[in-house]
Amino acid sequence: ERIKLGDRVLVTTLTKRMSENLTEYLGEHGIRVRYLHSDIDTVERVEIIRDLRLGKFDVLVGINLLREGLDMPEVSLVAILDA
Repeated sequence: ERIKLGDRVLVTTLTKRMSENLTEYLGEHGIRVRYLHSDIDTVERVEIIRDLRLGKFDVLVGINLLREGLDMPEVSLVAILDA
């Protein structure tokens, strides 16, 4: 529902594998999603965040996204998965 309104979603996970698996799962269900973690180089990280702001995808999944200090008014929902 939030995606239909043009809002973006951040999902924070515990592990790289969890972020990759969740990204794959959401993508299989038609959600435009990308993941972000330490294996992503700096240039690609900047591109991913830019693309989220531009609406090229709607959900960003990653580890410790809240520590990144992201200032993104487009984001209206933050989900923290710890299981």
